[in-house]
Amino acid sequence: MSEPASARPPVRVAVVGLGWAGRSIWLPRLIAHPDFTVTAVVDSDPAARAAAAEQAPGAATLAWPTELTREQADLAVVAVPNHLHTEVGAELLTRGIPVFLEKPVCLSTAEAERLAAAERSGGSVLLAGSAARHRGDVRELCAVVGGLGRVRHIEVAWVRSRGIPRAGGWFTRRDLAGGGAMVDLGWHLLDTLVPLLGAARFVQITGTLSDDFLHDRRWAAAWREDQPADTGHRDVEDTARAFLVSDEGVSVALRASWASHQARDTTTITVEAAGGTATLRCTFGFSPNRQGGATLSVTRDGETTPVAIPHEEIGLEYVRQLDTLPAALADPLARGSAAAEAARTIAVIERFYESALEFRALAPTGR
Repeated sequence: MSEPASARPPVRVAVVGLGWAGRSIWLPRLIAHPDFTVTAVVDSDPAARAAAAEQAPGAATLAWPTELTREQADLAVVAVPNHLHTEVGAELLTRGIPVFLEKPVCLSTAEAERLAAAERSGGSVLLAGSAARHRGDVRELCAVVGGLGRVRHIEVAWVRSRGIPRAGGWFTRRDLAGGGAMVDLGWHLLDTLVPLLGAARFVQITGTLSDDFLHDRRWAAAWREDQPADTGHRDVEDTARAFLVSDEGVSVALRASWASHQARDTTTITVEAAGGTATLRCTFGFSPNRQGGATLSVTRDGETTPVAIPHEEIGLEYVRQLDTLPAALADPLARGSAAAEAARTIAVIERFYESALEFRALAPTGR
């Protein structure tokens, strides 16, 4: 039996990677959380280290993850660019340092296997980013769906109005990011399927992708502090559309869009079940260009009934995820579960790209 939270000392945590996610999402929330003490900040950029040190006085400032030791940290929160997730995570896990990996946890099933092997060899534990399922409105949706009988079909969509991150930077390079909107936003959408469908196995996966907005700076993410690059390689999609079918016959239509012609950034999850349909409308993420509050409704026999859901501050789901980490670190059953779930998620994304890129190769117009 694990200790109650009040009896445990704060978890000593290192933030590895001080880009937008590290310094804007994780560092301030870890500093404010009573269950954590930030003992180290790690980044190759001296300016980023200096700024983080001002936020977390007394924390060691390190240039490379290899400098971090088990004596300095009980947990490393890794928020480096996508292509470095597995390299950094595996190196730390092999040395016995528990790791929390920001999404996407990995970029291939081979990388998922490498993380699992590092976890075993180091006797440590891998934890993974899954903020979407910790949202209060998503939890309410799942509770409502639990009373609607067998699920038949789910539609999940996260569509931004203007929200391409760092066009021309690593986000828009397939070799560094692993993909575009499907990897970035789609991972969150696939995450919401876990509490609805469990560890579903998808036997059919097909999809399409497009890049109608990628090369126009007007569709850049205005809320990001790191301004869009003017030049650079851009070979990912700004929009991904997928259709999945599970081995139990549940179908899923998924859309992830960094940019669109709509006025507001919106996230919609609709679950059709034998006993009714539940629909959640909200906005994931931190964009200020969001719809005004989340709404949840249930439709039965032609009648739609609203379901009350509490208002939550933007980003509370990340705090909720931090709430779960100390207990997960102390739970021997947590070992292996994050790597297994990441393997299932990235396998879906891999198969989506196989389908979508094959179609694009055959398309006469190219783009």
